Amino acid sequence: MSADLAAAGDDHAQNRPVSVDAPPKRARARHLYEIDIVRILTFLCVIGVHTTSHTAGPDDVGLYILLDLLHFTREVFFALTAFVLLYTYDVHPVPMRKFWPKRFLLVGVPYVVWSAIYVVAGYLHHPTGTLWDLVQKFVFATLTGSAWYHLYFLLVTMQVYLLVPVIVWLVRRTRGRHWLLLLGALIVQAGLMSWYHYWPSTTGWYGDWAKQIVFTYSFFVIAGAVAADHQKTFLAWVRAKRMLIIWIVVASAAIMFAAYGLELLRGASLYGAGTPMQPVVIVWGVAVGLGFLALGSWWADRRKAASFTARFVDTASDRSFGIFLAHPLVLWVLLWAGDDWLEHTVPTPWLTLVAYVLVIIGAVLITEVARRTPLSLALTGRRFTSRKHRVKQLEVPPG
Repeated sequence: MSADLAAAGDDHAQNRPVSVDAPPKRARARHLYEIDIVRILTFLCVIGVHTTSHTAGPDDVGLYILLDLLHFTREVFFALTAFVLLYTYDVHPVPMRKFWPKRFLLVGVPYVVWSAIYVVAGYLHHPTGTLWDLVQKFVFATLTGSAWYHLYFLLVTMQVYLLVPVIVWLVRRTRGRHWLLLLGALIVQAGLMSWYHYWPSTTGWYGDWAKQIVFTYSFFVIAGAVAADHQKTFLAWVRAKRMLIIWIVVASAAIMFAAYGLELLRGASLYGAGTPMQPVVIVWGVAVGLGFLALGSWWADRRKAASFTARFVDTASDRSFGIFLAHPLVLWVLLWAGDDWLEHTVPTPWLTLVAYVLVIIGAVLITEVARRTPLSLALTGRRFTSRKHRVKQLEVPPG
């Protein structure tokens, strides 16, 4: 892999054009076990966001502060996506005519299938309109990532896939000046978030679709790509600076608390003070991303391949995408079934904890069943393999 990076650097140094459709190399990407931990923790926090937002009472200050602190997941998710894509592509570049079909198969198929599931679920809850109305709603929801509140993640991910040639070109052409690339991306994201948060009445169509547009997360997409381009040096820095990263997380948490208080003083509600589309989340997203990666590097350095813990983490990483796709369905059923029985039975804040555990259990069960059937690709984004031929996949799961 070092030789590949050096060769790419030589191309840039001699000002030779770098083609995104370079011929495939025989090298294989080393599996980064650090990333498994980042992925698992991020998805666990995504479930935490959705569970908390649906179960917090109107006066649960502690839960709303927790929700505020969990609102880094979009940023870390898209940084992780870009890192994995660029890391894999750098080691084993393939023409876009092969790259796009593979990626869109693994994400696009589950996206369409789960969009259909959630549109039908919504119809069962509130059956209105004709069958044609339902079809139109499905088409619109699929095009806009609005079938359910978490599916825009996949829509943005597919936008990143489309932009891979541009991202690769930008990262390679700006080697030696990546700080300028990061600064430009930061200005774009901070500017868009500030516009959305502080002047919402002027945003027009962007305000309606901000979370579904990849440029809203431009800094984290570019940061993930740049980190992948420097992955060896970057991961070594993370390992050497774990204590510093802890202090960065603590300081950033203090900034988040201060920002939350200021939003309350501005007249925001307990929920509105911690919305994810505000500039301070950029600071917190960077800190948490580094913190998760530091924890992941600590794990990777101590991982024993044959241990139960290693097998558990490998399996959890493999299942994480399917769990992400299914968990809102489980949450919806829990809170809707039996005329809101769970909400009426378990008081807050315990309702949040109980719902969180039950949602994880339910989503894991759905994913485990799906992974053992020919519906695995459609429901979990992972290809089905029979038990006889099932082997651990080196390829990092989508997202």
